[in-house]
Amino acid sequence: MILVTGGAGFIGSHLVKTLIELGNSVRVLDNLSTGRKQNLAGLPSDLQLMIGDIRDPQATSKAVEGVDIVVHLAALIDVHESLEQPLLYHDVNSTGTLNLLESSKGKVTKFILASTAAVYGNPVRLPIGEDHPLNPVSPYAASKLSAENYCVAYHSSYGLRATVLRLFNVYGPGQSPRGYSGVITKFIDRIRKNQPPEVFGDGKQTRDFIFVDDVVKLISKALERDAAGIYNVGTGHSVSIRCLTDLLLELTNRKDLGIVFGDCRPEDVLHSVAGMNKSSDAFGLESTVGLREGLSTIIQEAS
Repeated sequence: MILVTGGAGFIGSHLVKTLIELGNSVRVLDNLSTGRKQNLAGLPSDLQLMIGDIRDPQATSKAVEGVDIVVHLAALIDVHESLEQPLLYHDVNSTGTLNLLESSKGKVTKFILASTAAVYGNPVRLPIGEDHPLNPVSPYAASKLSAENYCVAYHSSYGLRATVLRLFNVYGPGQSPRGYSGVITKFIDRIRKNQPPEVFGDGKQTRDFIFVDDVVKLISKALERDAAGIYNVGTGHSVSIRCLTDLLLELTNRKDLGIVFGDCRPEDVLHSVAGMNKSSDAFGLESTVGLREGLSTIIQEAS
């Protein structure tokens, strides 16, 4: 049995569908604050959906009963919101992870945490390898680094085999328009409303966008292989936000809309691209969906 926390959310629901297709028994723990039951529509009736919060130790204890592997995706992910509600982000992302680890020790054979490239902060070198200095510049990033540290500590102290996956900018169908990956959904929504995409700053900031199907493939590999430790999850290629916007306008045939430029946001990291050597060696998997193909998929599903 595999437990997927946040399994009714964007990445979680894609993962759950794939795990079931591969013949796994799956249980989902989700408080449905951002996840939706509709994301799990059409799946087998024996899929176990538990509505509960990772901040509740009773909920996490019940969720791990009879579970072999935990994939922990449940989290708050909005950098700007974390600046306004840092205690909430600590409570969910750090304490929630600690609750789940405490419930899992002595019961679960493998624990996989979805973390974030935000723990690196503004990079001192590119690409960003797993050995890059850690410098979280937002409460969101700090809360996820705390969650990582608890995973490492429970591995060392209690023998709970933990794998940390630092996700770069995941995008794909069904995504909420939040954060720097959700900006794609936000841009497409504005274009559909005949409004120009709004870019913060000059658009020269760069990101490593990885399609959700490739992320799911890598998580599935992590489930199969005995690879504890910390690994990046990206493509190893970056694109500027300006180029991303231009590509979206091209693919939607709406170059006439142009682009609106707003004030830059001080909490935003300027440049980011994943170093993928360690992950490629461990999981033998490269990203296969290019940005143009991935964006075209989202646009087709949104139309």
